[in-house]
Amino acid sequence: MDWKLELVIIPVSDVDRAKAFYTEKVGFHADHDQRVSEGLRFVQLTPPGSACSIAFGEGLTDAAPGSVRGLQMVVADIHAAHAELAGQGVEVSEVRHLAWGSFVYFSDPDGNRWSVQQLPVRG
Repeated sequence: MDWKLELVIIPVSDVDRAKAFYTEKVGFHADHDQRVSEGLRFVQLTPPGSACSIAFGEGLTDAAPGSVRGLQMVVADIHAAHAELAGQGVEVSEVRHLAWGSFVYFSDPDGNRWSVQQLPVRG
């Protein structure tokens, strides 16, 4: 049986600000933005090429905004990813080269932390 990670809930304090950050600066695709009821708004975004999406909104989680750590995306070219993020105004770390890959790090406006990894070449 396949077990596929489909959706990760991200706690944010301002839904519109988060949506703008992820779509306009990080480049995620806006899949859904639905007001289901008075206390429930569901926003789903997907990174380009990813099978897993993120979601945030109103009434989705009681986790504190900015409390998510360890989110990770993988790219083919870490330097191009760094240039793209920085070029869109994202505060992104310098590229860090480690034995298990090359990384850059950034946070969303609430402080949810992301890493972007280029996997090492394997022989």
